Amino acid sequence: MTERLSPATIAVAAGRPAQEPDAPLNAPVTLASVFVAGGEREYGRYANPTWEAFETVLGELEGGRALAYASGMAAVSTVLDLVAPGATVVAPQHAYLGTLHLLATKERRGEVTVRQVDLTDTAATVAACDDAALVWLESPTNPMLEVADLPAIIEGAHAAGARVVVDNTFATPILQQPLDLGADVVVHSATKLLSGHADVLLGAIVTRDPEIYQAVDEQRRMKGAIAGPMEAWLATRGMRTLHLRVDYAQRSAAFLAEQLASHPEVRSVRFPGYGTMVAIQFAGGSAAADKLTGATSIWVHATSLGGVESTFERRRRWSSEPSTVPDDLVRLSVGVEDMHDLWADLRQALDSLGS
Repeated sequence: MTERLSPATIAVAAGRPAQEPDAPLNAPVTLASVFVAGGEREYGRYANPTWEAFETVLGELEGGRALAYASGMAAVSTVLDLVAPGATVVAPQHAYLGTLHLLATKERRGEVTVRQVDLTDTAATVAACDDAALVWLESPTNPMLEVADLPAIIEGAHAAGARVVVDNTFATPILQQPLDLGADVVVHSATKLLSGHADVLLGAIVTRDPEIYQAVDEQRRMKGAIAGPMEAWLATRGMRTLHLRVDYAQRSAAFLAEQLASHPEVRSVRFPGYGTMVAIQFAGGSAAADKLTGATSIWVHATSLGGVESTFERRRRWSSEPSTVPDDLVRLSVGVEDMHDLWADLRQALDSLGS
């Protein structure tokens, strides 16, 4: 077929072995550190068939070529290492904590200059791109769930001569394909929604630019931030149901956001209108937030997100979280449990705050 398939079909069909008699339906786990000479793989730090299956699925979902990494931060650091010494990186004031921490570390070392922006102010963000080498975007942002005008910012960044990276972990390619919007690079923490079962550490980079692809591939080969075959296999299996999980959890998130908005113990609700993440603040402040995270039976208090299980966390319990994140903000990652059961569990916990 010449037409680009729907994300649902790609998630299920891509990255499988050739349909030949007695061939396995799924790409097997290849446990090998060495390959017979004369081919393209040669050595286990350069390539692996199990990575390649994962990379094929994600690459087709995002509309580019993907490379797997040992973690989301391995992918993030690989992209940031491409920035020339002393160059300027524009980044959101709210983003994944690991990304912000790495940028701050690089700035302290004099490696880059970081210019932080409020992504909801499109004009100011575009203005900040002047003389920048790289613009780092998240939409929705972590953990504030702010939505950026990606096409406008990407266009403005390119006009200023900057390359654009979009962390697409929260939206996933089921809901948003940043390369189609003009981004140069997409990064993922595949630990989260892509694999979806809280059993994998994995990251990925996707691009259509041959020069960028070659550069990040060389970085992976030399620095060795490679994916394990088992992790890549588990993530590929997880992506087979990505569209189903995102669709179901997204509907539950919208339902929960509506219910939470009417509860007297909830001061505000953040839900961007799509995706599986919700954030709330409390009439009782941070003490109420902490009490809530210890008062449920279905919801799990945990720092990660994007799994089949629903988790939540008061983000400012991490001292390095930006001070602009409200002290009482709890980020909820909605899983695939029954939405009414999830609400009943939250409601009884919220009700207990007033007692």
